[in-house]
Amino acid sequence: MRDVILARESPHLPEVAELLRGSDAYSRALYPPESSYLIDPDQLARPEVRFFVARIDGAAVGCGAVVIRGGGFGELKRIFVADAARGRGVGQRLLSVLETAARAEGVHTLQLETGPLSHPALALYHRNGYRERGPFADYPEDPMSVFMEKRIG
Repeated sequence: MRDVILARESPHLPEVAELLRGSDAYSRALYPPESSYLIDPDQLARPEVRFFVARIDGAAVGCGAVVIRGGGFGELKRIFVADAARGRGVGQRLLSVLETAARAEGVHTLQLETGPLSHPALALYHRNGYRERGPFADYPEDPMSVFMEKRIG
């Protein structure tokens, strides 16, 4: 496999924006709009967010963010890998860099919301020690949501 390069980048770069549109389309194909909790590029560019892009041969193939919350908590958002790069360890690499970035910010617990039909994501999170829990922050109870967390520090 060619090297995967991960770096913090702007969510407003055209190629990255296209990747985020792919993430939106993937989510819309699986879940109704009322069960979508995606954050947009402007939110991803906020100071409390660490947004990373994965590239192979210069092409943006994946992305993910950690939102630094107060009290040692962080939330994973917008982890997505393009079809062409799936099964190549990109999601694992993104998750690892996000956990490292969160730890560097003093985060001790990472939380996330995903959906029950997102089988590859659920498998990735379970493999990496994330456990299911109830809703957190201002998320409602939603049968199309799976809430998870992991203590990282």
